[in-house]
Amino acid sequence: MLKFVLKNLGYGVLVVFGVLTLVFFLFNILPGDPARMMLGQRADEASIELIHKDLGMDKPLGVQYLNYVNDVMPISIHSTDKQSNYYLDTTKYKSFATLISLGDTKIIAKKPYLRRSYQSKREVGEILLEAFPNTIILALASILIAFVLGVVLGCFSSLYVNTWVDRTIQVITSMGMSLPSFFAAILIAWIFAFVLSDITGLSMFGSLYVVDEMGQGEHLCLKNLILPAITLGIRPLAVITELTKSTMIDVFSQDYIRTAKAKGLSTFKIIYHHALRNALNPVITAVSGWFASLIAGAVFVEYIFDWKGVGVVIVNSLETYDFPVVMGALLVICVFLVIINIITDILYGVLDARVRIK
Repeated sequence: MLKFVLKNLGYGVLVVFGVLTLVFFLFNILPGDPARMMLGQRADEASIELIHKDLGMDKPLGVQYLNYVNDVMPISIHSTDKQSNYYLDTTKYKSFATLISLGDTKIIAKKPYLRRSYQSKREVGEILLEAFPNTIILALASILIAFVLGVVLGCFSSLYVNTWVDRTIQVITSMGMSLPSFFAAILIAWIFAFVLSDITGLSMFGSLYVVDEMGQGEHLCLKNLILPAITLGIRPLAVITELTKSTMIDVFSQDYIRTAKAKGLSTFKIIYHHALRNALNPVITAVSGWFASLIAGAVFVEYIFDWKGVGVVIVNSLETYDFPVVMGALLVICVFLVIINIITDILYGVLDARVRIK
């Protein structure tokens, strides 16, 4: 089991390094000069060169990459020689601990440093720490709606196979799978927050916390969560519905279900006490995978509904060429996805020995 866990952790580290490398070189070949974005188009060359030196952009691209890896990784290698390209600037790290010291070279442990925003000059980690909880809340609400409605619709569809009920649910799930999230967000926002706003009382824009009418203080506003959560949950709802239907049909053909029917148990008791428990295993597996995908897929939905999550941060940063924020957000999302996949694989290995053997 230990070998299985270490193998998955190793794959996860390789994936993170691959994404880190791709993100770094991709954003370094894009047009646009961060120094000119910070100082304006009329900035003099001396000021631009000074900013380049401060950001480390005066060094070769390979050195810039290694320095970025050193900043991002919790364990990094630095030099205390001020003339070295890998000189340790202690002012950018809030705290660190020296693990090994060999002459001018030090191996240190620290909190990952995602650089500073070009625009606000704040640390990227602080910006993401404010936005990421809102994205997680949105993803949790979306997957909860998708799970509850998907299981209910799947059960009804399996009970009334090849009837108008089943066909209606199939049409709904087909539309859910084929409808892009950004288009669904615009459509739902227009219908429920504009056309039917007097009935629903919902707003097209808004986050979890809103200021009062006097602009003083913030209060929780859960109704702003409804529309983006429903929009983001449409696609997993369709998948969970179809998966529940297929597994329930398979369970209904088992002998113990026939025995329960022969005893005269009601349909509700058969489903709740016998069929559903055995049918939910693959559904829960799908839910864990979709939750990870929702974190990454919430970008467009958050931006359309102005939900103050990572999606809005990424789009706003792209508009202003604030590359450290975008790179940091992509890395955090990648790490989150990798962690969820590793936990899921480990749970597979715990529950099924055949997975460990493979």
